Order: sequence, then structure tokens, then C-alpha cells
Amino acid sequence: MLDENNPFAPPERHDLGKHGRELILDARNVAVDFKVEGGVVNAVRDVSFQLHKGETIALVGESGSGKSVTARTVMRLLSRRATIKPGTKITLAGKDIVSLSEKAMRRLRGKDVSMIFQEPMSSLNPVYTIGRQICEILHLHNRISNKEAMARARQLLEEVQIPEPEARLRQYPHQLSGGQRQRVMIAMALANRPDILIADEPTTALDVTVQAQILHLIKDLKDKYGMAVILITHDLTIVRQFSEYVYVMQNGVVREHNETEALFANPRHPYTQRLLAAEPKGAARPISPASPIVLEGRKVNVTFRLRRGGFFKPDYFDLVAVNDLDLALKRHETLGLVGESGSGKTTFGQALIRLIDNNGGEIFFDGQAIHGKERKAMRPLRSRMQVVFQDPFASLNPRMSVRQIIEEGLIVNRIGANTRERVDRVRQALRDAGLPDTILNRFPHEFSGGQRQRIAIARAIALEPEFILLDEPTSALDLSVQAQIIDLLRKLQDEKGLSYLFISHDLKVVRALCHRVMVMQFGKIVEEGPVEDVLSNPKTDYTARLVRAAFEIAA
Repeated sequence: MLDENNPFAPPERHDLGKHGRELILDARNVAVDFKVEGGVVNAVRDVSFQLHKGETIALVGESGSGKSVTARTVMRLLSRRATIKPGTKITLAGKDIVSLSEKAMRRLRGKDVSMIFQEPMSSLNPVYTIGRQICEILHLHNRISNKEAMARARQLLEEVQIPEPEARLRQYPHQLSGGQRQRVMIAMALANRPDILIADEPTTALDVTVQAQILHLIKDLKDKYGMAVILITHDLTIVRQFSEYVYVMQNGVVREHNETEALFANPRHPYTQRLLAAEPKGAARPISPASPIVLEGRKVNVTFRLRRGGFFKPDYFDLVAVNDLDLALKRHETLGLVGESGSGKTTFGQALIRLIDNNGGEIFFDGQAIHGKERKAMRPLRSRMQVVFQDPFASLNPRMSVRQIIEEGLIVNRIGANTRERVDRVRQALRDAGLPDTILNRFPHEFSGGQRQRIAIARAIALEPEFILLDEPTSALDLSVQAQIIDLLRKLQDEKGLSYLFISHDLKVVRALCHRVMVMQFGKIVEEGPVEDVLSNPKTDYTARLVRAAFEIAA
């Protein structure tokens, strides 16, 4: 029977029992509360979903919608502050998970159901080698020798396509790239051949090409072993490509569910419609060809001296991160800088505004040579060039209030005659960034990811700069929040005549925001031009691969 309050999310899925697959997981009326200061938060309320053997279902929704809490309830990996409410029933292969003892759950975790987490660096133990961490999981569920476990660990790394698996077994997590760490997490999750794999935002912080590889890897392994997969994500391109059934969540409730194609073709709930419409859209407004150049780089070179080899016989070598690059950014223009991790994008951007030293070349800001300037000589120009970083939580001081964070730059640059005038500027910057000016005394941890990014933007625009370096400012944000930040950046550019250098690996955002784009690989520019020309008709195989990965999730 349909829920009268929401006819788009009945307790049972629309195709239940229609395709002959065995039902492996049946969750009914899942509800979880969290005790917090001052009361209780209903994180998940009356959520029901079903999963058949060998299929992929997706849980989608914005941050805070309850997706991860729902998945962690299936694993019984909730914090002590959480309470699973009476009436919750989760049946996995005939066992009622909610009533199982902790000892029985430990036997079940990793063997019947496994989970890949969003951030592999915080999920892997930094003091143990990769081999030891995989072997530990194998020993938990199998009586095998250390030699057998290590041989199986090597085989698992081969299976997840990590190069030189023998060498990787002896390495530590920090010695692997983000994509390789995520592959190790998949290897650990698959070590005991679970029936269900829960993938919680498995590709959020990865490049588009690595993202495509990881998703195809999960799909191939699912097909090979007949696993069922629960995919948690806010990326709708991934959902459409990889899942067969979709549950849309908001505020701890399922708003709508349906077979993937049916849901995308005919979204019925207003929230689903809004979510599907939140893909980055639009294009940058044209600028005058006569617009003057605000930032220019000529033959910019950045080389790092690195060490390899042992402690007693060190071997030093030069890594050329930025190789004789030219760049000219016009006033009121947004220039996109794209490429995979390690291509030199951020290094190039930071060298252009003298946050790091360049080893060669010339850099001009508003016609003034800045490549030879020392830190002290750069200070008068700092208020005119600002940076917004990828992770606002890492770039905002957790001990400072919103007022202190934004006012600090005004004090350092001696902007504002007195405290009152500075506070007025802080309030105005918050309003310009789309935030209320009543949050001056609150701290970064009290805000969502999107709100923290707005605070970071407010801090940058409070100084009334002419140029802002935007380093992956939307990569960790939900699609709807991403769309809001893009609209905000466009509005600020129009109102204040700002110029942006936009570093990103998200080509959808680049297409919506940028006038021109430069594609970087191994410290060199391999292609550049108007954004629509480059993304619609790429000239190099590398750019074509990036475009394919971004818009089709195809390797």
C-alpha cells in the first residue's frame, strides 16, 4: 500500500520479484536518532529499501540526507550517540541484523557485507604496511598461514589492477596515490568475497579518469563474483551509468525510488526534479576582446629537488612540475586549468601569485613584474589577489570565529579606518557571499561544506581583490550546492569585475563557468582554447579521455 503522505516512496520497490533475482537484503522502517547537545537529531526516519543478488542500487541525495547513516546501520557501525529505533528491521540472507550480538556482527562484517569508505587515507592505518592490513582481514575470517595470507593479498592487489603488487605490499598508505589507496580499500573489502559491497562516495576526491577506472573496476568485480552493490553518491552521472535502481533521500527520508531509467526519464517528486536539474548549467558571459590583461606568465618554470634512495646513500633528482608555461588572463575573464592529479595545475597557479617560487620565467600582475619580488615586497599586492582553496575546513582556522577569519585579512592589509568600519565590511562580504550577516560569532564546525566554502569566498572578496585563484572550490560539494557556488561566482564576477583562474578536474563545472580552458599534463599545456571548442572537439587523445571520463564515465 502506498504511503499517503508520499506516494512516490512505497515500502517495497516497484520491480520487487519481477526479474527472478533472489532478495538478499530487505530493510524496513529503518530509523536512527543521534543524541546531541540540546536534544535529539532524527538522522534517518522510516527508510525502507530492498537489494537483489548481483545488482547495484544507488542511494542519492545531498549531504545530511541520511545516506551514509542508513548504510552504516546495515553494517551496525554507528557511533555510541546513535540509537536504532524500535520497529527497524534489516534482514540479510535470512538473519535479522538489528537483533544480532556484536560478536555475531563481527563474523558477518567483511564476510557477508563489506564497505568502502569515502576517504581511504583516514580508513587505512598509517603505521602498518598495505600487506599487513590486507592480511589482518584475511586472518579474521580464515584459518590460513601468514605465507598464504600474503600470497592472497598479492593476488587481491593484482585483481584491483595495482601495478607492481609485490612492491606495494611492503609500502605504507602515504606512499600511494589517491586512486591506488582507493583500490587497496576495494581489495580489503573484497578479501573474503562478500555477498554485498557498500561503496560510500568511493570516488568523490578523485580525478575524472581515476574515478572512471574505480567505478569500472567495482562493476567488473561485481559481475565476476555476482556481488550486490549499494552505491552511495551525489553524482547523478555515476548513478545513471552504474545503478539499476535508485533511492532518492532528503532529510533522513526516502522521497522517491524507481528503476534508474524510469526515474531519470520521469522524476515525480519535486526534490528529485530539483536534484536532477542541479547539474552545472549555463555558460560564461562573453567579455570584450579589448579587455586588458590582469595576470600574465611567460615561460614559467617550477622545479622541485627531491630525494630517493636510502638514508646513507641518498640520490637527489629534479622534478620539473611546471615546464616553461605561458598564460594570459584578461580582466573579467575566467580561465580554466584542468588535468589529472600531479599534472602541475596547483603548482602553476601558486607560482603565478608567488605563493611558491618559480625557477625561471616572468610573471606580471596588472603590468607590474612580480617574478623577482620578495615576500615583503609582495605584501601591498596581496589584497588585490586572493585564493579560495579546495577544502574550506582545512583552510579556515577552527579556533577563530567567522568575524575573526574574515577580519584578519583587513587588519593585516590595514583596510578600514576602525573596528566598526571593518565589521561593516565583514557583514557586507557575508551578504555578497549569500550568507546572513548574523553569523559573526559562530565557528567553522557549525556550518555545512557549502556554507564553509561561502565563508572562504567571503574572506577573499572582503579585500575587494581584482583576481581570485580558485583551487578546486567545488570538488567536495553536492551538485545542488555546486550549482549555488557557480551562480555566486558568476554574480560576483559581474558585480565586481573579478578575474578567476579556476583549477579543477570537474569539466562540467569548467564548461559552465569558464571562458577559456588550458589542459595540463606532466607540467606542460597540451591543449588550450575557448571552453566549448576544447570540450566539444578535443584535439589530443589526453583531452578526449578527460572529456569522455567527465561526461560519460567511460574509460
